[in-house]
Amino acid sequence: MTIGSLFSGIGGLERGLEMCGLGPVRWQCDSDPCARAVLAQHWPEVKRFEDVREVARGKAERVDIVCGGFPCQPVSVAGKRKAQRDTRWLWPHFASAIDALRPSVVFIENVPGLRTAGLRDVLADLAALGFDAEWGLFTAAHAGAPHRRRRLFILAYADGDGLRQQRRGLPGTEWPEAFVPGFNGPPWIASDANREGRLQPSGRLGVQWRWSRDGDRWALESPVPGVAHGVRRRMDRHRLTGNAVVPQQAALAWRTLMARIATTDHQGEPPP
Repeated sequence: MTIGSLFSGIGGLERGLEMCGLGPVRWQCDSDPCARAVLAQHWPEVKRFEDVREVARGKAERVDIVCGGFPCQPVSVAGKRKAQRDTRWLWPHFASAIDALRPSVVFIENVPGLRTAGLRDVLADLAALGFDAEWGLFTAAHAGAPHRRRRLFILAYADGDGLRQQRRGLPGTEWPEAFVPGFNGPPWIASDANREGRLQPSGRLGVQWRWSRDGDRWALESPVPGVAHGVRRRMDRHRLTGNAVVPQQAALAWRTLMARIATTDHQGEPPP
């Protein structure tokens, strides 16, 4: 299933989808030149756009999956939560791109504050475009990271029956372990492992974690590159990773939400 990415950041969502055996990535879109430089480093052959409106005007190749995390500032509890009254509310451009491209699946990430300031509009627009949706809150700790980083993921699909049939043949989309709502991860996690200024229960200060190269566990790593390995320049690194999606968290969200779809019939009810 080919992938196109809106508001790509440094590519966490599409990397998570690749971990699930999906791809290739056909194009990415982000207005930040530093983010595009990181994307070019990791996906050198992929076409990139600077403006989501270019994609909405039909300049991007049609793909099976459109993923993206539109700016969270209008709905974040850390801000004024103006939602649709904020000039940074860019969901309508995302919806226009979906309308132009008509993908089979849309995979969206945002902060938990979207639930009470904007989710209804997002779901209504998706329904108007012909999509059903599953959504849920996931933390990075659910994927084994030593920090929580709660995020809302939405998986919208245009053809549930076709997606269920296709999913059964997709590599790397095994049924996930049981998802336990309210589980905050192992006892050594910090609220934000990259910002903690005190000793961690898991070990001495100066030791962080990363996903191992073979992708089967979290391994110790120096906090200097940390989970931002591959992103140059310290200030840009902290800014970009602060807005980024943890790929393993995105992969877990995809697998869990796909499992929900696979166990419902075309009317959205569990099979008899």
